[in-house]
Amino acid sequence: MIVALPFGVAAAVLLGFILASMVRLGIGPTAADRAVALDTINTLVVATMILLGAAFGQVVLMDVALVYALLSFVSTLYIARYLEGGLK
Repeated sequence: MIVALPFGVAAAVLLGFILASMVRLGIGPTAADRAVALDTINTLVVATMILLGAAFGQVVLMDVALVYALLSFVSTLYIARYLEGGLK
């Protein structure tokens, strides 16, 4: 449990960054700002999953993080294409 404590602190810091990004997602003046904030949140969620998976020895969290990262990447591409005006 003592080994997991630094991982827990790091996960709490990442959670703080996620909350700050959520503020940006809510008040972003442009759609591009919101898209970047959403991508940042997804990246931080993946980092948190990997961190917690390493802390608690749960390999399944790393697999879920990998799939989540892939879906996040595809969704970011889709949003970018929509913002560019390519989906009509």
